[in-house]
Amino acid sequence: MKILLINHFPLEGSGSGVYTKNIAKSLVKKGNEVCIIMPENTKDYSRVEGVKLHPIYFTSNEKIEGALPFNFPCFTTHPRSTVNFYDLTDEELKMYEDAFREAIKQEISEFNPDIIHGQHVWILSGIAAEFDVPVVITAHGTDIMGYQKDSKFHKYADFAVEKCKKIVTISKDSDELVVDTFKNVNGKNVIIKNGYDPEVFYPKEYSKIEVLKELGINKEFDKVVSFVGKLTNFKGVDVLLKACKEYENENILTLIAGNGELYEDLNELKKNLNLKNVVFLGNRPHETLRKIYNIADVSIVPSRREPFGLVALEAMACGTPVIGTNQGGIPDFLKKEVGILVEVEDVEQLAKAILSVLNEEVVFDRSYIAKYVNENHSQDALTNELIDVYKEALNS
Repeated sequence: MKILLINHFPLEGSGSGVYTKNIAKSLVKKGNEVCIIMPENTKDYSRVEGVKLHPIYFTSNEKIEGALPFNFPCFTTHPRSTVNFYDLTDEELKMYEDAFREAIKQEISEFNPDIIHGQHVWILSGIAAEFDVPVVITAHGTDIMGYQKDSKFHKYADFAVEKCKKIVTISKDSDELVVDTFKNVNGKNVIIKNGYDPEVFYPKEYSKIEVLKELGINKEFDKVVSFVGKLTNFKGVDVLLKACKEYENENILTLIAGNGELYEDLNELKKNLNLKNVVFLGNRPHETLRKIYNIADVSIVPSRREPFGLVALEAMACGTPVIGTNQGGIPDFLKKEVGILVEVEDVEQLAKAILSVLNEEVVFDRSYIAKYVNENHSQDALTNELIDVYKEALNS
């Protein structure tokens, strides 16, 4: 089968980007041909073996001939862009549409896909639905937030829902949101949970001291707490920092990996709370994140709203227990044997949960955590379900 994947974001730095990269690798492994159309603001982007990549260039720090004269837009923020869809001028939005429409048209002609798999019920899925190729869409959650925020984009999403063959939702919560938000779903929705890449995230013995030195930290700590994700409001990093005020001491280090629009605000909050052992690492590659997860005693997902929570799976794949909020997609997989659920915005409960793990009042079997995630959430197993959806779409 030949599958054209399209995404509003690069293949690293966002959950949907990683999702697209993961399913592309898995589809190729299973004998399919894959092409991906995605935005980029650098020519030094990571390639995916066996996959044809078609970047649409945008302007950031690197000057690229023919690039659109603005950075790629996001729903909230991205480690490599803080431009958002809602601030685009009509002229910029038209340029965005035209560039992706031309790319999709080109790949339909050259790559000749059997099916188009769009990420997000949003602009690109609406454009893809204009062509005579079956379209499957994955709703990632931020697209639903965007739909609720700005009616200007309803025409793209509504057209995409009307014309597509199937809508993949990534959790029970996501599925309910899609059905409640769009009137033309008509049973097209099917839940397929996100999968992680077991070739990237797995348990491994690392020297804590050496990993911390690589991160520029020349001090020893007994315990490490980690957060990985975008620094934006719905991720709840401010809640973690306030909890940190309750649990921090000279032996506990909190690592925050990621970037985004709230970077400066969160650093200011750290300063105001007088937190001594919180380190903002900025955006880091997956190889570094694997090391961070493996040396961490616990990883935190304090989101106010989390459509799925792929970073939780990636941490657990390294054997690290996770404390996450009891909402969105997280309760679908975060059972008591692998982590702890806490209520949204509850600073005291989060701090107590973190301390219970650090003080070993609650003990987790790291080998069990890694095995559980590998058996239930590795991408290859879930790709089979996705291929079945493609086949069903082709025959409908």
